[in-house]
Amino acid sequence: MRNQSSHKAVSILGVLACSYFLTACGGGSKTDETTEKGHYQPQAGASWQWQLTGTINKEYSVDIYDIDLFDTSSELISELHMSGHHVICYFSAGSYEPWRPDADQFEPADLGYPMDGWPDERWLDIRSNKVAQLMQSRLELASSKGCDGVEPDNVDGYANDSGFNLTAADQLTFNRFLASQAHRLGLAIGLKNDLEQVNDLVSYFDFAVNEQCTEFNECELLLPFIEANKPVLSAEYNSTYVNSASARKALCDTMNNLAFSTLILSEDLDDSIHFNCQAP
Repeated sequence: MRNQSSHKAVSILGVLACSYFLTACGGGSKTDETTEKGHYQPQAGASWQWQLTGTINKEYSVDIYDIDLFDTSSELISELHMSGHHVICYFSAGSYEPWRPDADQFEPADLGYPMDGWPDERWLDIRSNKVAQLMQSRLELASSKGCDGVEPDNVDGYANDSGFNLTAADQLTFNRFLASQAHRLGLAIGLKNDLEQVNDLVSYFDFAVNEQCTEFNECELLLPFIEANKPVLSAEYNSTYVNSASARKALCDTMNNLAFSTLILSEDLDDSIHFNCQAP
């Protein structure tokens, strides 16, 4: 590994010994809402709201709120729980965001190329024990705040120009590490995008979060989640669906037939645009 730090609070390979034996580690058979170890397990068709910026709109009648881990207070999470919602907490697991409170803890050698379209963010070397340690801390923060689950973003660095020689095997190791540690802490975990590895990861993850599978003609790659009765929480941003009621209806009919839980949103995820395909 490129990071030579002696602070190895967590070892990816050591944790994976657990994640390969799912039943022993709490990832075995599931009930409708929780596993035998207690973490939330949403079912296919669960409704959701996704808002990562701005003041959270708490008025939606949905099963799940997906909101930012760092920007959301424990009090708000508790309030959402009291209103009958489950709370998924978003954080980036594969990229460096300089505005996060733990940003100064990353090793310079673990920061790769800027992300395409997000020049303030840089890919991370997911092989690094330091990166694993910090992601472990983020999972622990989610648990301490009362999140029911997590949505780790940017878990497909191997398929991008990251600045590191990451392989598909490196990505599988990292993603399984995240899943096993989330479950150990009693958290559900969603697979964000990373469509090429769905078949290898569906048994480790409790739901999927996807952006624009319709626009890129990729939705069928997510069907293993539905077949396992795990929800696909999908979002589309194309303005056609915002401006045309007929296009929106056609999209929603297709996505509802797939049993995907689909929202049409602003790409800023600020609640300025919101259509729910599951709404009557």
